[in-house]
Amino acid sequence: MKFHIHNGLLKPTENDKEGLPISKHNLRVSQINPSFTYSKDLQKHLQGKKLLIDEIPFPFEIIHRHYENGYIEYAYGLEKTNKQLRCNRCNNSDQSLIGSFKCARCGEYCSYCRSCILMGRVSECTPLLKWTGPESDIQHKKFDAMHWNGQLSREQQKGSERMLHALKNQSDLLIWAVCGAGKTEMLFKGIEQALVENKQVCIATPRMDVVLELAPRLQSVFPQAEIAALYGGSEDRFKQANLTISTTHQLLRFERAFDLMVIDEVDAFPYSADQSLQFAAGRARKEQSSLIYLTATPSNNLKKEIANQVKIPQRYHGYPLPVPGFSWCGNYKRALRKDKLPLNVQEWISSHLESKKQAFLFVPSIPLLEETTALLKKQDPLIEGVYAEDPGRKEKVQRFRDGEIPIIITTTILERGVTIPNSDVAVLGAEDNVFTESALVQIAGRVGRSAKHPSGDVQFFHYGKTEAMIRAKKHIQMMNAEAKRVTL
Repeated sequence: MKFHIHNGLLKPTENDKEGLPISKHNLRVSQINPSFTYSKDLQKHLQGKKLLIDEIPFPFEIIHRHYENGYIEYAYGLEKTNKQLRCNRCNNSDQSLIGSFKCARCGEYCSYCRSCILMGRVSECTPLLKWTGPESDIQHKKFDAMHWNGQLSREQQKGSERMLHALKNQSDLLIWAVCGAGKTEMLFKGIEQALVENKQVCIATPRMDVVLELAPRLQSVFPQAEIAALYGGSEDRFKQANLTISTTHQLLRFERAFDLMVIDEVDAFPYSADQSLQFAAGRARKEQSSLIYLTATPSNNLKKEIANQVKIPQRYHGYPLPVPGFSWCGNYKRALRKDKLPLNVQEWISSHLESKKQAFLFVPSIPLLEETTALLKKQDPLIEGVYAEDPGRKEKVQRFRDGEIPIIITTTILERGVTIPNSDVAVLGAEDNVFTESALVQIAGRVGRSAKHPSGDVQFFHYGKTEAMIRAKKHIQMMNAEAKRVTL
């Protein structure tokens, strides 16, 4: 796409032989024309967002008329600062993540951002658009109260009250709560208060699986709320909502949108390692807003950065966290090449198939997952393997939730967010670097989450103990000791 400058404003050219890409022009914000009749549908679609033209389901002529009358702003997709290009959507300025291609839109070699390419291409000739007209006071269905008859434990109540205080004072809060503490239930009162006040709420999480689990759960608690579940390929992409449940990647499309932002599992990959996702979360919240961080394993940096903290060391049902056992299994990779599993691993699998107790088996890589899955399917064809880019991921995880899959072999993608009431967990190759202390704590936390089944078996099968394994076990024991003290 190329533009001329006409009366100080951008004007699209008729073909790519004329004009220049937007990145070559000095941009000016149009003055609002109060006599212009603007589209309220377009206003609702764009307000609180920063989108590519392709993400706006309105004819470009209508979009451009709103720009000319001051209701929409065109911003650079890529902007040159200090002789370097920076992406205005994800804030990437790493030049190794800036590529170039022969662009069909402008007919030139065009630079683009590879960092956020999965969200749609941001390039030198593609503007980012945001609403600059009057804000719509979006009135959703009148919200009265949530529908939940549960009762919070004393520790959960403490977290809930601190969240309400943060919401009232528009401040930030870290809720450090052990796996299985019932973090979601702690949020209910805060979400309810925000919705009653007609505020915009977002719960963001690094994993799609968590979005898929939270959306129906929260819809049952808040049946009057308009909920949008956002993840790659979601059908709710353009839905108007007052409660948004989103992967952290989807936050790249928002700007100054939410009064209450909750970042669930703030320590999880990729959010913890990706500066662009942290930038997106900061930009998506309104200037006057509350940000709640939830995690069972906060980093030292997070504990230092967030002064306002509450620690919940006890599970909601009062039982301790299952402490993992360490089981040496020898060279499991060599065993798999011979189409075998180590004897103690095979015995663990067989005992679960015989007892019909569901289980997770975590492995460190996709090649190992494929080998292990192929081997175990010979024993039981209902066993499945799943990984991040698995095209059947969503369906397999749902079948596992429904009890149709006895054992699921998985990479670390299922270390969080998938709750099976009565299940056990094993890690094959627990010494691998991918299994950090926090990952192993989260994996162990899959077990014993139900009040009806508060205990279970956690086994770390290894070819040599690591510091991460030892620290994870000590972390769990420490939280159990603290939980015991709070009940005395």
